[in-house]
Amino acid sequence: MVYGGVLNMSTGAILCSVLIYVVLIQCAQCCVPSTIQAQVPVEVKPGYVVSKVNVGDCSARRFYFSVCDPDFAVLPDGTIVTARVTRVTSEGRTFCVWAQDQRHHRFKVDVTLTHTEQPHLPQQKTAVLRRFRRRWSPPPIYLQENAPPPYPKDLEQIGSDSSQNQTVYYTISGPGVTTHPVEVFSCERHSGLLRVHRPLDREEFPMIVFTARVFNKVTHKETDLPLPITVHIEDVNDNAPEFVGSLLYTVEEHSKIGTVVGQINATDNDEPNTSHTKIRYSLLSSTDLFLIHSFSGVITTKSTSLDRETQEKHLVTVEIRDMGGATNGLSNTATATIALTDINDNPPTFSETKYKARVEENKGNILVLRIPVEDKDVKDTPNWRAVFKIVKGNEGGYFRVDTDPKTNEGLLYVIKPLDHEEGSHLMLEMVAENEAPLVGSGAWMQVPVELTVGDEDEGPVFSPPLLRLRVLENIPNGTLIGTYTAVDPETKNSEGITYYENTDPASWISVDESTGGLKTTDTIDRESTFVSNGMYNITVRAVDTSKKQGIGTVLIVIDDVNDNNPKITVPDQILCEKDGELGSITLHAEDADARPYGEPFTFELGEEADGKWKLKDASGTSVVLQQAVALPLGVYSIPVVVKDLQGVGEVQMVNVRLCECATDTPGEEVCAALKRSAVLGTWGVLAMLLALLLLLLLVLLFVFICSTKREKLYLDDGSGGMLIKSNTEAPGEEVKTDPFLLVCPSPVEGDVPLKGQAVDLGGGMGVGMGPAPLGGGICGGLGGGPDQQHMYQENAFHTSTREFSADGQTNIYTSGQYGQGFYGDAGFVNYSGALDMWRSNELYLDQKLVYFYEEEDGRFADDLLKDYGYEGEGSSVGSLDCLSQMGIEEDSLDFLDTLGPKFRLLASACTRKADSEEEE
Repeated sequence: MVYGGVLNMSTGAILCSVLIYVVLIQCAQCCVPSTIQAQVPVEVKPGYVVSKVNVGDCSARRFYFSVCDPDFAVLPDGTIVTARVTRVTSEGRTFCVWAQDQRHHRFKVDVTLTHTEQPHLPQQKTAVLRRFRRRWSPPPIYLQENAPPPYPKDLEQIGSDSSQNQTVYYTISGPGVTTHPVEVFSCERHSGLLRVHRPLDREEFPMIVFTARVFNKVTHKETDLPLPITVHIEDVNDNAPEFVGSLLYTVEEHSKIGTVVGQINATDNDEPNTSHTKIRYSLLSSTDLFLIHSFSGVITTKSTSLDRETQEKHLVTVEIRDMGGATNGLSNTATATIALTDINDNPPTFSETKYKARVEENKGNILVLRIPVEDKDVKDTPNWRAVFKIVKGNEGGYFRVDTDPKTNEGLLYVIKPLDHEEGSHLMLEMVAENEAPLVGSGAWMQVPVELTVGDEDEGPVFSPPLLRLRVLENIPNGTLIGTYTAVDPETKNSEGITYYENTDPASWISVDESTGGLKTTDTIDRESTFVSNGMYNITVRAVDTSKKQGIGTVLIVIDDVNDNNPKITVPDQILCEKDGELGSITLHAEDADARPYGEPFTFELGEEADGKWKLKDASGTSVVLQQAVALPLGVYSIPVVVKDLQGVGEVQMVNVRLCECATDTPGEEVCAALKRSAVLGTWGVLAMLLALLLLLLLVLLFVFICSTKREKLYLDDGSGGMLIKSNTEAPGEEVKTDPFLLVCPSPVEGDVPLKGQAVDLGGGMGVGMGPAPLGGGICGGLGGGPDQQHMYQENAFHTSTREFSADGQTNIYTSGQYGQGFYGDAGFVNYSGALDMWRSNELYLDQKLVYFYEEEDGRFADDLLKDYGYEGEGSSVGSLDCLSQMGIEEDSLDFLDTLGPKFRLLASACTRKADSEEEE
């Protein structure tokens, strides 16, 4: 009885528990509908809203939705939409939607779709019935792809209505018959029976349309219209689904449940939107860690225990199967690689619980200890790199800790020397962190570091290390300014210590060896270059009995006395006037002494200024010096008295150069005279360069002359120099035409004949002037006056010079190989130009040099002055052959029309002379 009672009680408890569980499950599912029905069009486009999963009273709970049909998708709010073009048959379409809450409870919702009825079209008006010619029209032919043998197989028999009245035959043509794929279909000629001769693949030829024709056997004419025949290749599930894209995925370690890892993509070459291409995804491994959606292929995490430090990569086998996952569907498998990315879930750990080290005293900037750490995170990342800190024991700033970038060790340095006497043991507390913040519930680790400071025999130590003394400059030599002593750190006394001067830049202080007394040995000058900001430094060396040394520094602050007068910094000034205005300059002064013995200064003019200058606008260290009256240009010395704040000063001379300004630009005043001097200096340099250039050209000219071939020039004047009477106004037989002689026209001013005397210049460069008849002396040899005449027979250069008067003025006319012109009151006026004269002189000089170089010594006799008493050959009067013209024919008198005023003057004179002879 007891046993039975216990059994009944246990059975009742079990039933009660089951009832409570069922109630809880019902309560959990009460807010998620189990089914949804919706009506959609026959063809639904992508993005069409089908329905929505309403969670009812569960709005406080968060749901995650997924769909088991790839043609549909579920938005985060539960809205169901189409993912691609979808057709709904008359039988309808069903699929499921999964809803998962935060407690990992999953609920299935079955969705049923039916298409809406097509609206009834309004009836059209009854049309007029017409009779049409009947045609042969067999129904479409359906052929299963890759149908098994035997072949050929009968498909359909075609027949035309014309076969009832005529004897006909049939032919087919087009794709599958005469074009690719050829010889697949055939037609019985007389019966119209269609056959297929080999299997077809729907994935290559989903539909084939060829043409059938019917002809009369006798006339071979078509008895009916051509008939298109359509053959549909029915799909069979002969293609297994295939994976598409990469199968490599990454996800952070320790991710939350439901974190998306990635999506598996697959495709099937069978007919779309059929069960043959409905792929179902499933995992064959790692099902305890990952979950895959059956129809979308999305992989999510199923556990939070993913640890990269335990296993960095997970190889997951994925199966894809068509036919919605049915057992008769075709399948394929592949391995997806899921790599876990690192997070900083592992803090650095110390290998020891306590570290010890020893450091010598009085040593700084040395490495004391290397502290290794271990970190399981990815190396050389912020999750792995350690950052060390001293959290306790470094209040004096004696230590520094760095991180070795290669080994990730902590490097402990002593940066300031330690003193054993101050403490022989030191305790530090160090912590190791990461650059990245720590994730999870872990904490940074700490470790103690014990340091022992070694003891060594140290030298004397000055107390204080820096002694500050204050003295007055210029104090007498031998004055004791202070005492500087040191003690032994071990004995704490000064016995046996000797003091020496270590550094004293100006040699102003001496050190007493036994007492450390500091006395002056030279004048202390605050304005010395050895003093900086009124302070002077020396160092003292202390040596104990063991020859250990210590160095101390003495800072001497020097108080100033008024031992310097203010000085004008620039005593030489330039003052330039602008448009007659009285100018001014600014004078600046300096005093080496400091306050109250320096600035501000007082400026005054000396008695020698005499009211010519005045001072204004005085400031602390400057004053404006201005002209009081207009002064002539020059240099002035102006006495100026400058006194400091204590009234101490002296007279100083300021030299001012007064001049005119060369520019109006403020701040760029320059004396005009100085600027002109600079300009002239520039032109002087250019003139020197030009002179050097001309000298170079002359050297080149002489080189050219010396390298030219030397030739002689012979001018033969064989006219005899006599005036021959002729009854013909043409050249006489006695007149010899010399092609080397030039016509020498006589100048005429207006219609007034010019009178005067002629001077002939010959090749000997002699010049003679004297009266001569108008008819002679125009051209010839050397004329030396009326008594002396001479002519060179060789190398003669003919030049005629005539003195004439017109309107009371005397002029000299020249003509010849150098050119033609006048020597008058205004100088020589050249007719032919200076260039021709220069070239003529060059030619003449060249010929003369050749002549003197090659002729015999007898030529010197021809250079002597000879007298002739007649106007014959060799007379200085010369011949009238120069009046002849070159190139004139012997019997032609046309040249008389071109003769110039010279000939007309000569002709008139000859005419008067001839008339007078006839009268006689």
